[in-house]
Amino acid sequence: MKVMVIVKATADSEAGKMPGAKMLKEMMAFNEELVRAGVLVAGEGLQPSSKGHRVKFSADRTVVTDGPFAETKELIAGYWIWQVKSMEEALDWAKRCPKPHEQDCEIELRSFFEVADFPEADAELCAREAALREQAAKR
Repeated sequence: MKVMVIVKATADSEAGKMPGAKMLKEMMAFNEELVRAGVLVAGEGLQPSSKGHRVKFSADRTVVTDGPFAETKELIAGYWIWQVKSMEEALDWAKRCPKPHEQDCEIELRSFFEVADFPEADAELCAREAALREQAAKR
């Protein structure tokens, strides 16, 4: 099972405040532990929404809006992608995570859909999806 762990933004992360040395060391140690356990697939911090854009699609047009975006509690400051055996394992790892911001904050865990989860996915579509993943992994 692949899980995305979403680090929610805070007022500080949206202001561009960088983490201190202590937090960086704690996160690096945690990331190293994830790698040793074979759990970490990817993970990055994100720039504040003031450096981002949103693309809105409607029936007849596409609109681009430049950041910053208003609702901090709905924004993402960073993420990990973990490969785990179950959501319970992911939750165990999440509970061990160092606090990602100096102020109160939260992380959210969401599992990925796999092509086989879709009822309309036949064997050909599953094979094409597997080939795409293999091709992307080579890059």
